[in-house]
Amino acid sequence: MAQENAPNAPVTAPNLQLSGGAAIVAPVSAFPGGVPGNALVVLPLSKPSDELLDQVKKGPVALQVEDMWKLLGFNGPAVQVQDAEGRPIAIGLDDLIAGLEKHWGEDSNDLNRGRLLAQELMKYGRFEKAEKVLAKVVALGGTGDDWLGLGISQTQQEKWDKAEATLKGAQNLLPGNPLPFLHLSRVFEGKGDAAGEREMIEHAIAAAPGAVDGWAALFQHVQRVSDETAAIKAVEELANAEANKRSSAPYVALQGLFAAKEETRDRAMEFARKAVDRNDGDPLALIALSALHGQKGDLPAVIGLLSKHEAKMANDVRLANNYFEALFQTRQLDRVTKLLNALAGSSNREVKQFAIERSRAVAQYLQQQQQKLAGAATGRA
Repeated sequence: MAQENAPNAPVTAPNLQLSGGAAIVAPVSAFPGGVPGNALVVLPLSKPSDELLDQVKKGPVALQVEDMWKLLGFNGPAVQVQDAEGRPIAIGLDDLIAGLEKHWGEDSNDLNRGRLLAQELMKYGRFEKAEKVLAKVVALGGTGDDWLGLGISQTQQEKWDKAEATLKGAQNLLPGNPLPFLHLSRVFEGKGDAAGEREMIEHAIAAAPGAVDGWAALFQHVQRVSDETAAIKAVEELANAEANKRSSAPYVALQGLFAAKEETRDRAMEFARKAVDRNDGDPLALIALSALHGQKGDLPAVIGLLSKHEAKMANDVRLANNYFEALFQTRQLDRVTKLLNALAGSSNREVKQFAIERSRAVAQYLQQQQQKLAGAATGRA
C-alpha cells in the first residue's frame, strides 16, 4: 500500500481536491520501479477478504483510510494494542472491545478485567457501555475511583441527576481528591446552577490548592458568567487567601489560558513570572516560564532560569528537555555533556531514556561537524 503524503501532489481527475488521508492498495508487483519511499507496508494477520483480493487482482485501488481498514477485515476503526510479546499491532475497535468483554466474562469476579474494559470504552467515547460495566464493578465492591469513572460516564451522557448522586458517592470515598468536585461542577453547569458550579470548583481548589485544573475551571466559569477581567480577579483573590499563598498553580493556570494565543502571550509571561515568584521550586512554574522564553527565542533567559534547578531534572523530563534544548541550540556542548551524564544516572526511567536518546543525537551532530571539517581541510589542500 502506498500512501500519498505530499499535500500538493497532482491527481489525475481534474478539479479533484483530496482532503484527509487517502491510500492506494496494491500488490508489490504493481510497482516495478521499486516500492515508493512514502509507502506503508500492511500485512494482514488473517486471510484478506474475498472483496479485497478481487479488487487487487484488477489493479491498484484508491481508498480512504477507513475503507482500507474495512477491506482488511477490521471491525470498527483501527486502534493500536500490543501482542503477547509487546509488539504494537492494529486491530478493529469492535474486536478489541469484544475480546475484553470475553476476557472479563471468563472471570467476572476479577474487577481489574472490568476496569480495563471500561477504560477502553471511555477512551473511545463509548460512554453508555462504559456506564454499564462500571455499574457492575461498583456493585461488586468497587473503589472510589470506580465511582468517579461511573459518574464521569454519566456526565458525558448528560444524565445529570444520576451523575450528581454517583459523584457525591465518589467524593465521600475520595475526600482529598479534587476530581469528584470538578466533575460535579460540570454537572451543575449542565443543570444551569451557576452557584452550585462555583461552589464545587472552590471545594476542588480547597482539596488540592496545587492542582492547576481547579484554578483553570474557576477562571473559565467566571469568564462565562461575567467577563475576563472578573475571572482574573476571582482567581487572584482566592490565590491570596492564606491557604493558597504559596501555591503557584493559580498563575500557572492563568499563563496556560493566555499562552494559547499570540496576542495574549505577553500577558501569559506576566502570569508565569508571578507563578515562579510565588514558588520557584515548583517544576510546573519553571516549565511554563521557560517554555514562554523559548517561544520568544530568548534562550539565555531559559538557561538563566533553569541552571539553578538541574537537580530537579533527574525526576522531571520536561524540565530536562527545556534546559537541554536551550543549551544545545546555543552550542554549549560542554554543559550539554555534563547534563546528559548526570541525567543518565537518574532512577526515573523516562529521564534516563531521554538522556540516552539525546546523547546519541549529540554524538551524531559532533560526527557530522568532524566530517565537515575534514571535507573543508581536504578542499583547502
